[in-house]
Amino acid sequence: MTRTCAVVLHASLGESLGERLVEEGREASTRDLVETLLHARLEGIFAVTPDEEFGRSLAAREVVVRRSDDPFHFGRSLKELVAIERIEGLLYFGSGSGVLLSDSNVRDLADFAGQTGRQALFNNFYSCDFASIGGAQGLLEAALPAIDNSLGFALAEAGYACFALPRDARTQVDIDTPTDLVLLAAAERGGRNLRDFLASQAWNHPTLESLLACLVDRSARVYLIGRLNPIVWAHFEKEVACRTSGVVEGRGLRGYPDRPGTVLGRILEEADPSEFFRRLAVVADAAVIDTRALLAHGGVLPPASDRFASDLFRPGDIADPLWAEFTAAAVSSPIPVLLGGHSLVSGGLYLLAEACWKGRDLPFRLHPKPFDWTKEPL
Repeated sequence: MTRTCAVVLHASLGESLGERLVEEGREASTRDLVETLLHARLEGIFAVTPDEEFGRSLAAREVVVRRSDDPFHFGRSLKELVAIERIEGLLYFGSGSGVLLSDSNVRDLADFAGQTGRQALFNNFYSCDFASIGGAQGLLEAALPAIDNSLGFALAEAGYACFALPRDARTQVDIDTPTDLVLLAAAERGGRNLRDFLASQAWNHPTLESLLACLVDRSARVYLIGRLNPIVWAHFEKEVACRTSGVVEGRGLRGYPDRPGTVLGRILEEADPSEFFRRLAVVADAAVIDTRALLAHGGVLPPASDRFASDLFRPGDIADPLWAEFTAAAVSSPIPVLLGGHSLVSGGLYLLAEACWKGRDLPFRLHPKPFDWTKEPL
């Protein structure tokens, strides 16, 4: 019988407000995930984290906890655990991923991992947050990356048959920035522990309600900027009432850091951030912006403390001059904007499409129902 186990990797963040929120949100969602994993009757559940207090709380829930190395290296940590525990079928989760998975979803992932042969199933092959891996002993021979995002590429190169789950809220929602927590709260999604954490916070986001109102306004145009996947965009456009436009830029940001920036990034270099938002307001009534793709210099980003302070519209807490100026301009923008990372324009769009209808409705929405004329008479 294949020894199938789950591994959750949880890294500590810094002491800034945004980092504390993300870390505590990930801890809450991990507790929910562990409860789901326990229902799957795996041969073992393991967590790797440098946080001793959080580790003790997981150990009380039948989780075997190992302390991570410093500095943390995803590939080394995963290989070590697979080797020591002789894991053959592996469910891997970064903490904050799998937020919306059900018991049956996890059982299906475990069944996939328990099959013979080297194969891997990803929530996102191009930027992995969680995965189900059969033939996990083969990981010991693979060149695994320092972070989990490029795990799909590494396993494909190692000869694994690679598959991807359909893109939907269950597979794409991930707690990667404070904005993800804001949207989970607005959509009222997540397990018991995560919902309790979200309810304990006073989010008071300065632009979210205005942006949500635009999503249910047929006359509004909402601009999407960043590393958009066309499947996600198509779903979002079908679910909201507004019109959408956008610019897809920066895909492969981490994989190809030597690429010469983005078109909007070049415009931002020529015009100061306040002018950037004034120009944006000419063509849009609201905007959802993946700032990492827009503001990265050759793929280089400031620390999480700056990025997360920007997401929370706190320019005074940001050390990087460009990010501080851009965030201050966003605060004063003529239109409501939402700032975040890749997760904002992936899982975040699913949550926005849900949250915008809370307490709102229209007799009919902008889009007609599909009609399959190959199966139905005209």
